[in-house]
Amino acid sequence: MRNATTEMKQENRSTCAQARRVTGQGMTEYIIIVALIAIASIAAVSFFGSAVQAQFAQLGAELTGGTVTDAATAAGTAPTPKAAGLGDYGQ
Repeated sequence: MRNATTEMKQENRSTCAQARRVTGQGMTEYIIIVALIAIASIAAVSFFGSAVQAQFAQLGAELTGGTVTDAATAAGTAPTPKAAGLGDYGQ
């Protein structure tokens, strides 16, 4: 009788360990997917940055009662950030 109880406990531990591994694998897959989405979002914003900025300006102007031309002009005259490199490091 004691042997059967010990075997059941070992089997239960094995099942719990397997469940933890499966949960860990699911969490790892989720983290990888979130990281890929974040990288793709950053790449898209950096590639389409000025176009997205102009679209948001137009949308904001229309929502606040302004005109689309005012928003487009404001977005077109917005200063663009200077590309940084190692030549201006520490300045």
